[in-house]
Parts: sequence; structure tokens; C-alpha cells
Amino acid sequence: GMGNAFLANIREADAICQVVRAFSDDNVIHVDGRVDPANDISVINTELILADLQTIEKALPRLEKEGRKDKDIAASAAEVKKAQSVLEDDRTLFAAAKSGEIDLALVRDLHLMTAKPFLYVFNSDEAVLTDEARQAELRELVAPAEAVFLDAQTETELLELDDADAAELLAAVGQDEPGLATLAKAGFDTLGLQTYLTAGPKESRAWTIRKGDTAPKAAGVIHTDFEKGFIKAEVVAFDDLDQLGSMAEARAAGKVRQEGKDYVMA
Repeated sequence: GMGNAFLANIREADAICQVVRAFSDDNVIHVDGRVDPANDISVINTELILADLQTIEKALPRLEKEGRKDKDIAASAAEVKKAQSVLEDDRTLFAAAKSGEIDLALVRDLHLMTAKPFLYVFNSDEAVLTDEARQAELRELVAPAEAVFLDAQTETELLELDDADAAELLAAVGQDEPGLATLAKAGFDTLGLQTYLTAGPKESRAWTIRKGDTAPKAAGVIHTDFEKGFIKAEVVAFDDLDQLGSMAEARAAGKVRQEGKDYVMA
């Protein structure tokens, strides 16, 4: 098993990223003696499911008792029972929530591990990276979670190459960008995060915000005073700014608009 300490660490995480072996190499022996991504994923998920079932078994009697006097707790208890059924069917709560079977907000207080967002990274070789059918099979295996395919050995080599040689190596294995870049984007998406840019004479910088944050909330990431004193934002599409070359030119072309406190960052 994973061990209580390891499971405790996972419980504190915001998402679960599983790195799964999908490459073949006789010099790298698999613990089970064979490369079987489906089995590897099942082993980990079963451990997480069993841990969640144990948590529910301890909490449910209390919730049902308290729910007799509190409608909100009663609603949570009913949803926890649904969660129990999902887990007993050997499915993650993350997948069940994606299909609308369960409301994770009602079971959030239990900090169930399979309710967290999942992301799968398939450590692959060239045979997998250039085989769209095989990738489709593996994506289907982990759906609705997102899947990323990369070759850890290739990623190491890319760090030592200049841009031209790196592009040539990526083309050879059928990739448009380094796997680590793809993973970073997928990680942000899984966590519900995004970035926005600020640029000035001295520096350009990316700031991390949650998807759905309003402009004042985004400004507050830079400094809380910016959020408190927010009045309006001047907004221009990046493509327009890139084409016109400056905010002044964008204003002259009528490409700049003003947005208020309810503006959601794109």
C-alpha cells in the first residue's frame, strides 16, 4: 500500500497528478515485470478509493445523526451516501462529478481524495508519441481527466540543446512543443488557474489567478490596494495590440474599451 503518511500528503494536495509508464525498455525493469498502464492506474486509484471509503464509513453515522436536526447536514449526508455508491462501483468521485452524478461541494468537508482533479502524465517513448491511435486509447482510459504525453529522456536532452536543435528533436518525435510546457498548461487547467501579463518599461511579468476571477481580483494579486481602489480597466485584445504596436495606436484605432468591476478576465 501507499502508507498513511503518503496518503496524508495527497489529502493536502489540490490535485492528483499520476505519472504512468508507457515506454518499453528492457533495461528499465517494471516492478510487475510488464508495462501495463491500465493496471498501474488501477492500483493507485484502488488505494485512493479504499481510503475514501474508510473516511466515509467513519463520518457517515455522525452526519446522519446530526442531519436529523439540520437540513444542510442532511443534504450532505445524502450526497456522501451517493459518493459511497460511486466508490463501491470502483469509480472516482472526480469522474462522477464530471458526469453530473454527484455534487462535490456537499462532500467537500470530508476532504475525499478521489474528489480532487486528476491529471495523468504518460512517460512515453517515440513509438507512443508518434502513434495517435495508442494515445487515443490511453486518453480514453483516463477520461474525463486530462492526459499528457512526454518522454522524460527526451525532455532531459531538450534542456541541453539550442532552439534549432530542440525543434528538430521535437519534430522527430511528433511534438509541437516540449512535454514540460504541455504539462504546465495542463496543470494550470486542471487546477482552474490562468495567467495574465503586465508589461512596462522595466519588466514584463505573468500573474497567476483563478479562472473566473474579475479584474479587481486579478489586480489584487499584484497589490491589495489595487483591488480596493479599482475603478475600471482598459481592455484590448492581444492580437490587436500586437498588430498595432502600442496602446496609443490601439486607442486611435478604436480597439480599446473600458470594463468595470464585474469584468471577468479572459
